[in-house]
Amino acid sequence: MAESESEPPRASRGRLYVVGIGPGLPDTMTQRARDVISSADCVIASNLYQAFLREDRTLPPEDAAIDRSDEETVVVRPDGTRQTIVRSSMGRQVELAREAFDRVRDGQTVAHVSGGDPNVYGKSDLIYLMAEEESAYDVPITVVPGVTAALGGAANLGAPLSNDFCTVSLSDKWRGWEEIEEKLRAAAISGFVIVLYNCWRNYQRAIEIVREERADHVPVGIFNDAGRADAGRNLDGETHTITTLGAATDHDEEVGGMGTSILVGTHETTVWENDHRRHLVTPRGGRDVEEF
Repeated sequence: MAESESEPPRASRGRLYVVGIGPGLPDTMTQRARDVISSADCVIASNLYQAFLREDRTLPPEDAAIDRSDEETVVVRPDGTRQTIVRSSMGRQVELAREAFDRVRDGQTVAHVSGGDPNVYGKSDLIYLMAEEESAYDVPITVVPGVTAALGGAANLGAPLSNDFCTVSLSDKWRGWEEIEEKLRAAAISGFVIVLYNCWRNYQRAIEIVREERADHVPVGIFNDAGRADAGRNLDGETHTITTLGAATDHDEEVGGMGTSILVGTHETTVWENDHRRHLVTPRGGRDVEEF
């Protein structure tokens, strides 16, 4: 597409990074995510993620601020350069996408922070939808992956995702329960390990649908704030519970809100126990050690 005379040359433009920070704590981010955020001219992040990112100085401490408003803070980094930190919230996502495009056109590098992985129920799709809506074809966009809850929670549980698996969101904000039920049933019939997101929405209903296609003794893991240790949304911090599909709906207390995910195993998933704790293991095709 041709540039108009009023547009800055392409070489002077910045770049928009959509950065996945996993659970958000310093030791659970990739080095690339940390480097992009720490060097960006502008970082867009929620108050919670800003607090996490200050823990290891990926973002400068609050006392480095030289200008502050309700929506953004300007800080001075140790090397003397300035960084703008913009508060993100659910109600401002469209506005912030436009602001990010404008900043990139002005030559800034912008890090738009997403929890988990931007492509797993994160912010990357909105950025691309808004780029199309705003005809922002001139804005370079790069997605930096992060550890999503399914992977962080599975690691806490052991090795439950060693065979085929899928994720299903129980949020009916954009799709009805008829579609969600169809996906759940197909996943259960197909033998996928299933990881449920947004379990605060009708998780009991989802479990009952899966039970129609899968035996009650199948192991289930319920995990909260995977990878966040004591810094999670729940008062108890990071937790995980191993139960069965038939008893999964008896664990309302463990389903704590947006930070909860539920992993439903298959007929091959087993509970393995050592001297320290219980684990979930799904073998890769039922192979013996000699076959590796």
